[in-house]
Amino acid sequence: MDHRVKDISLAELGKKKIDWAEAHMPVLISLRKKYEDSQPLKGQRVAGCLHVTKETGVLVRTLKAVGAELSWCACNPLSTQDDVAASIAMDERISVFAVRGASTEQYYQDIHSAMSIRPSITIDDGADLTVEMHKEIDGLASTVRGGTEETTTGVARLRAMERSKKLKYPIIAVNDAETKHDFDNYYGTGQSALDGIIRATNVLVSGKNLVVAGYGHVGKGIAKRGSGFGANVTVTEVDPIAALKAKLDGYSVSTMVDAATTGDIFVTTTGCKDVVNEEHVRRMKNGAILANAGHFNVEISMDAIDRSSVSKENINEHTTQFELSNGNKIYLIGEGRLVNLAAAEGHPSEVMDMSFANQFMSVLKLAQTKSKMEPIVYDIEKSQDQEIAFAKLASMGVKIDKLTSEQKNYIQGYSEGT
Repeated sequence: MDHRVKDISLAELGKKKIDWAEAHMPVLISLRKKYEDSQPLKGQRVAGCLHVTKETGVLVRTLKAVGAELSWCACNPLSTQDDVAASIAMDERISVFAVRGASTEQYYQDIHSAMSIRPSITIDDGADLTVEMHKEIDGLASTVRGGTEETTTGVARLRAMERSKKLKYPIIAVNDAETKHDFDNYYGTGQSALDGIIRATNVLVSGKNLVVAGYGHVGKGIAKRGSGFGANVTVTEVDPIAALKAKLDGYSVSTMVDAATTGDIFVTTTGCKDVVNEEHVRRMKNGAILANAGHFNVEISMDAIDRSSVSKENINEHTTQFELSNGNKIYLIGEGRLVNLAAAEGHPSEVMDMSFANQFMSVLKLAQTKSKMEPIVYDIEKSQDQEIAFAKLASMGVKIDKLTSEQKNYIQGYSEGT
């Protein structure tokens, strides 16, 4: 068992955090209990590249409990919880390569260290592991049964690889499950992104002008939570349909150029680069706060901020102050990386319960499918989504109605009219 963690002595604290998360992830634990005896992942080598958080620790425990041989690394240089990484290494005896604050070079070295297990299945968040596997296609990716992808940005990259005929093994798009993106992206990011901003600045959100770039699932969640805090929310968009939805949901809709002059807090959620550029930065008022909730740190242009600034200073662990050439000061949280993980603890365990249940069941499918799957991106089956939703409702003590046979025949047929 090899590993690279910041401090192995942090393991005890990390274990307590994982135990806490486990107590709040009943769906994933029910799956562990269901498959523990049959060991369906025995003989499978699984390489994971996810944010190393306490919830990920529960997923790691679950995969190990049903027979998988594991190696792990981080999918973002600033999202690792070092105590959790230490516990995964010491208490779970799993090779983990993850240190918060890793350089870009070390980040990719850690990915390749996790790849050294020669995985039969990959679990990814953002597609960096999958892309690196494909760079060594002859030695590694050609023997992989398949992989999973956790986030919107990663699915977009992998669908682009599929269109270009570059994808060499099947990928299950976990992100596109309804029990993932309608809950993790919306409720999870909506809460945790605001949590990160508040932890980093302790700013009063109520009464502030909150500018949300993008109105997908993540943007919708942040706009709703921001409005709940009492913020005046403005949405910027490039998609006219998304912009119309934002307008009819009661938010102001504007261009970023116009919003830049009035915004107090800016949050990018688009998955695209240079959403906040030099023109926007130069128009921002004194005290503006910038945060990113997209997967990669490209949405807020760091080059633009550097070109517009005469000085910068770290004012706390998570926040950097930039003085612009016009004398105004703006504040960037978490180096423009995922604010909910760079400055907070990520999504609540109750939300990640469903996301990681989807991961677990998708890995199980890859391991148990006898016929070779095509090297394309697969959607989650509706039956899996519904199974997870039913299990989550049951864990909450919620019962719902069932269709009668007559009702089923009615909605599946066509003969009955007015």
